Amino acid sequence: MKFLKTLLASFLGCAIALFIAVMVCIGFIGSIALLGQSSAPVVPSTGILKIDFKNTISEKAAPLSPLALIQGETSETTTLYDAIRAVERAAEDPGVKFIYMLPDNFSGSISNMEEFRNALERFRASGKAIISFTQTPTLGSYYLASVSDKIYMSPYGNGMILGLGSQMIYFKDLLDKIGINIQLIRHGKYKSAGEPYIKSEMSPENRRQNEEMLNAIWESIGGTMAEARGITVDELDDMINGLRLDTPEDFMESGLIDGTATKDQMIERLCTLYEVEDEKDLSFIPFDSYAMNNMEPVSKNKIAVIYANGEIVEGKSNENIGGDSFSDQLAEVRKDTTIRTIVFRVNSPGGSVSAAEKIKREIDLMQEQGRTIIASYGSYAASGGYWISANCDYIFSDATTLTGSIGVFSMIPEIGDVVREKAHLNVYTIKTHDHADMFSLMRPLDAEETRYMQASVDTIYSKFTRLVSQGRSMTVQAVDEIAQGRVWAGSEALEIGLVDEIGGLCDAIEYAASVAGYEDYSVVQYPKPMTQLEMLLEQFTGASAVFESPLESAYRSLEEVSGKIYARLPWDYEFEF
Repeated sequence: MKFLKTLLASFLGCAIALFIAVMVCIGFIGSIALLGQSSAPVVPSTGILKIDFKNTISEKAAPLSPLALIQGETSETTTLYDAIRAVERAAEDPGVKFIYMLPDNFSGSISNMEEFRNALERFRASGKAIISFTQTPTLGSYYLASVSDKIYMSPYGNGMILGLGSQMIYFKDLLDKIGINIQLIRHGKYKSAGEPYIKSEMSPENRRQNEEMLNAIWESIGGTMAEARGITVDELDDMINGLRLDTPEDFMESGLIDGTATKDQMIERLCTLYEVEDEKDLSFIPFDSYAMNNMEPVSKNKIAVIYANGEIVEGKSNENIGGDSFSDQLAEVRKDTTIRTIVFRVNSPGGSVSAAEKIKREIDLMQEQGRTIIASYGSYAASGGYWISANCDYIFSDATTLTGSIGVFSMIPEIGDVVREKAHLNVYTIKTHDHADMFSLMRPLDAEETRYMQASVDTIYSKFTRLVSQGRSMTVQAVDEIAQGRVWAGSEALEIGLVDEIGGLCDAIEYAASVAGYEDYSVVQYPKPMTQLEMLLEQFTGASAVFESPLESAYRSLEEVSGKIYARLPWDYEFEF
């Protein structure tokens, strides 16, 4: 009997403990969910719209993770669409007197900056002023500031505008020293993806395409800045090449700013413009809050904006464009009969060919149903990013977008010498057929295998050029002449017929509405961002981490890329901007 009482007590204790644990867990998850919910903030009805870029401007919504919320992080993102719509609404809002901008804090891509600056230009065209204050102007922040009626600089600041630059690292000498051999199979003389692994220096073709692309981007942003300040591009080039832009006095003498001011002096200027005598009478409207209140109109006419953001990868992915998960999202939109018009926002350097083809298939099915699909290109719409969108009915691109890169490649690493001589491991292969160990990484490809891989790459390249030919109403030969893996800036892509018009996301939406004949419309965005609760549940239900040795991890990484065929940009371009 005593044993039964003890057993019953233990069971009851465990049940109570389990119940408490479950309730605590539910409370914890509920708290996180509530913490992640944000209501539209209250903003002043009248005042100066202050754009200080505290929030990063991004392609699509990116809610903070539960862990970040627990740690007290508050940094959020404002989508490019919401930011542009907020500026457009401010132009018509009688409560917004003018814009006060602090461009030094901008965080985003060149193309995002281009689209946002264009929105600011439209704001100025409405008759309202923009005043900017910069302390340490860079090329990027000055590009934004140049849209302003007046630009002021701190008398204690300094600016370094040096032009556009990008670095490319070549690994061949290091790999030779280590004993790793990368076998590159590609089609396209400009398809330089993989080149850093097989060469010690840049090829003439790669240098040419990158120089011409950078120059095209500079012509766009440099020309815009020069025109805004009433000087020529040549004059601006001379200032930059002569390192004559450093001190506030340099900027004044060059005509790039309208004056210097400390923070308190800027407040005095704002008081004068706002027609008040004291700082306490100034009313600022925080831009991020104003953008959050940017309510979309409700209409039965829907335009879906579908974001293809990130690298194109196999399977499912929340961070990138998963071939399976993203095509499933497209299928959901396709089955929604209330959506007839779609803007396909592409911001991708490409990736897996097979994943890209799955996505393109869903786009084709939508068009077969009579859907109108307008493409809008962000920072990148290259290689696989161009593959999935080349057949769209009309294509908008930013002038600074990197696009094209119509080419294909495959890499097969060979690390047998490293394994044997450096790691002192002996690998023995047993196989049923001659080429079963072709992608084992332990030996180089033989001549027959190299021909096999080249034929596969050539076949996919031919398919790529044919689909571009069909989508852009060009001959395959004409496509091949501008393809060969070459990367183009958006302004160049317009000249050679890869895109139809220079314009941003909102331009594409307005064009889609006009094609559909909509006088009013609602914008619905896909994929829907995950809530904090969904993110938390995904972390709880996700697969547990597999711990590997560094050698195992390195081997697995090489094995994953070996033999796969990619349509991807050759580099992750990060311009010094």
